[in-house]
Amino acid sequence: MKVLDVMQRNPITATAGTTLEDAVRRMVEHRISGLPVIDATGAVVGILSEGDLLRRVELGTEARTPGWFRWLAGQGRAAGEYARSRALTVGEVMTVPVISVTPETDLAEVAALMESRRIKRLPVLEDGHLVGMLTRHDLVRALERLLPRADTPPVADAQLRRRLLASLATQSWAPRASFDVKVEDGVVELLGIVTDERQRKALRVLAENTAGVRGVVDHLLWVDPMSGIPLDPQPWSGTG
Repeated sequence: MKVLDVMQRNPITATAGTTLEDAVRRMVEHRISGLPVIDATGAVVGILSEGDLLRRVELGTEARTPGWFRWLAGQGRAAGEYARSRALTVGEVMTVPVISVTPETDLAEVAALMESRRIKRLPVLEDGHLVGMLTRHDLVRALERLLPRADTPPVADAQLRRRLLASLATQSWAPRASFDVKVEDGVVELLGIVTDERQRKALRVLAENTAGVRGVVDHLLWVDPMSGIPLDPQPWSGTG
């Protein structure tokens, strides 16, 4: 999927000269966690996020830097903290520079960017102009539409088993020996041996994600790969 498939179009914006009072009101009224900041040409020059509003004198949350650290960091740091906690316009507190994506950016790249840079929202730019916003919530909303539904039509047990085995054959981590799958009335029974507890979890997840599966029973035995000694004599078992 690409950004254009899930992004918010016509986002609410602010300018550097917008008062903080007005910007905060927009965020509250529209239930959004950030505003792209644009100039007269429509170019994005910054972004105002909830994180930019955490340290405010009105809330009593302004930064209180110890005297010895202020001495080490210099007067500039203290001056910057003072200004951010009391500034009254967006341009004085917004985050710059802005990290952005395009409508054609792949969602895998977006997820990696959000994770590595620890950001929650990204302006979407086309030819340098704002055309949308993409937030973590938009990804969750897309996920909700794509997750398997509980009301999927029933599938014959033999067909389910073939699907499971075909999926397992494509996974390099899946056990190839001492492993079997049984299916009865749509409930999958995992049998055999795994040498890593993470394999057990992955096998359960793979089964749960197979269309038509009504439940999973885990009868796998986790053993030490070197000694063959069981590490979990009574493996987890359950249905879903």
